[in-house]
Amino acid sequence: MDAQVSFSPNSHHSPMDSARLPQWLKRPLGGGPLYARTRGAVDSGRLHTICEEARCPNRGECWSRGTATFLILGDRCTRRCGFCSVKPGRPRGRVDGDEPRRLAEAVAHMRLGYVVLTSVNRDDLPDGGAAHFRDCIRAIRAAVPGIRIELLTPDFRRCADEALATLASEAPLVWGHNVETTPRLYAAVRPGSNYQHSLDLLRRVALLPGVAAKSSLMLGLGEREEEVLRVLDDLARVGIERLTLGQYLRPTPAQLPVVEYVHPDRFHRLADEARRRGIRWVMASPFTRSSYFAEAERPGGKAGIHA
Repeated sequence: MDAQVSFSPNSHHSPMDSARLPQWLKRPLGGGPLYARTRGAVDSGRLHTICEEARCPNRGECWSRGTATFLILGDRCTRRCGFCSVKPGRPRGRVDGDEPRRLAEAVAHMRLGYVVLTSVNRDDLPDGGAAHFRDCIRAIRAAVPGIRIELLTPDFRRCADEALATLASEAPLVWGHNVETTPRLYAAVRPGSNYQHSLDLLRRVALLPGVAAKSSLMLGLGEREEEVLRVLDDLARVGIERLTLGQYLRPTPAQLPVVEYVHPDRFHRLADEARRRGIRWVMASPFTRSSYFAEAERPGGKAGIHA
């Protein structure tokens, strides 16, 4: 049986975060040969992962399964979202042209059959980084024929037309873009982003042949139940096929505090609500994140539970 620990986002968290966490917020400690292989592939390839940069509580579990979510286009984000611990900065148009090759080598070394690529926001680039996503996809497919690929992209705020034109030909793939929260909370949670723009991007993604559209919501930021249900309505309306729902956990004291620790039963109920709206692939649990068990063709019987 794996050892477990209570998840603590940071050793110097706020009074709200330092209160005793609910018993369901437990994670297995990472380790073993697959963890070591993942660590080695990331380090030797000089690659970034969202697992590390966003302080994901699932890193130990996922790396011990031999999988990771790669963060491309650097580790400096041109936005400063209230929930995210990825470092903000000004990349000034710099792109690592050798990253696709190193990434493909790491994916081959890890013997992955499914890989998730995400990126920081790159508002400094005319295409938001879409061409770099394309180059990474092509390099990975050349190194690992038949691999399945999932993208988790920014909103391409000023360049959605260019991004869609660049990436449409890379199907089949899963294309994720996270709405993250309800419209009322956007000013605090996603400053610089726009809920309707994200919905419009997802609607256009869902229309692309061979592309499955995916999105994600965090709970525990002060959203109301009726607001969440309206977001589920919106996502179903624009054609989302895959959805993840997870608990927001404060990565460091610099991010927004947790307002509520949501009971697992509520995640199960919301998963049922999403399925009733026609969203066929739903993952929902306190520790679910955008790419958590992304390779699963069918999430298990209860939301967030896998055989």
